[in-house]
Amino acid sequence: MSDRRNNNRASGSSNARLNPDDAAMVFETSSGVDIVTDFAQMNLKPELLQGIYAYGFEQPSAIQQRAIRPILKGRDVIAQAQSGTGKTATFSISALNCVEPATRETQALVLSPTRELAQQIQKVVLALGDYMGVQCHACIGGVSVAEDIKKLDYGQHVVSGTPGRVFDMIKRRHLRTRNIKMLILDEADEMLSRGFKEQIYDIYRYLPPTTQVVIVSATLPHEVLEITTKFMTDPIRILVKRDELTLEGIKQFFISVEREEWKFDTLCDLYDTLIITQAVIFCNTRRKVEFLAEEMAKANFTVSHMHGEMDQKERDTIMKQFRSGATRVLITTDLWARGIDVQQVSLVINYDLPINRENYIHRIGRSGRFGRSGVAINFVTNDDVRTLRDIEQYYATQIEEMPMNVNDMLTNN
Repeated sequence: MSDRRNNNRASGSSNARLNPDDAAMVFETSSGVDIVTDFAQMNLKPELLQGIYAYGFEQPSAIQQRAIRPILKGRDVIAQAQSGTGKTATFSISALNCVEPATRETQALVLSPTRELAQQIQKVVLALGDYMGVQCHACIGGVSVAEDIKKLDYGQHVVSGTPGRVFDMIKRRHLRTRNIKMLILDEADEMLSRGFKEQIYDIYRYLPPTTQVVIVSATLPHEVLEITTKFMTDPIRILVKRDELTLEGIKQFFISVEREEWKFDTLCDLYDTLIITQAVIFCNTRRKVEFLAEEMAKANFTVSHMHGEMDQKERDTIMKQFRSGATRVLITTDLWARGIDVQQVSLVINYDLPINRENYIHRIGRSGRFGRSGVAINFVTNDDVRTLRDIEQYYATQIEEMPMNVNDMLTNN
């Protein structure tokens, strides 16, 4: 292990700065990365390979082809990729391959910005590691501390959690860090924008100096670049370009509603005419979510809704109902936009266009996960026209007015 990683450990609380323009000096780029197009050629454990095929994967996605091999070689890796590209499986497969099931200690730690995402990762890890006998625990706020302690004391090979609860369990010495080989920061840009930086630094200081670090981020803002200089040793950067992302295969439309107060009637008309397997409706605020859910219920439409201010038990129940198909329409904020995979979602409606254009791909990525197609419909008021054009320009895409035959597109998915 190089001196640099040990030096970074000692300086974890320093105020080192890195200009984003210097990024090219910090990373090797994906141009020098081997592309492995077959899981069977990645030198994975046989039980893990069995789990990958059982999960339904046949061929690796673009990010999986490029990132798994360098991680398995022990390199620190920055995977710059959006939702829907297969990145959760990328780091889950890599983490599982480094786990020794006979050692009932935490060997891989995954940190995420939301509880739902941490639970989603737990499910993927357990499914892929099914034939390995792997234990994986979601260590998140909003659930019983006593239950966390019980699970961690029993021994977990992989822990997927949110920074606050993970750090609490480390401080209480129930999450033992001495055998951790790999730290994964998922949605690092989102996590840092939510103010988790100091907790991540605190967790990092408890890890062995030889810990391999994998960072997944849709964008590389200053805070992410700063973390790479403090935590990582000669990282290799794997970049999945925007044209390889989930916009491909997703049909995007807009409906011109002119004024905000006309949106609800437009939604009711749309809801009456569409044949929907499952749909997600995004609003920008908690109040809008609650208002819309209330109005839809009054109009005798069956919907569920979720936002970040609900307690964890309620959020879990709603997600369970939606995953099982008990409810077909979920109204939510951007809380749900990152990393939650519900296979059957065929339609996403942006009741509000996202305030942050980067969230657009996270939202509509729900309707077309890697290898599948979907439909996204955007409600556009007169005030939103510029925002819509900005999204089109940013993603180099074209969003057309919704045609009459949109039902055909939904039923053909």
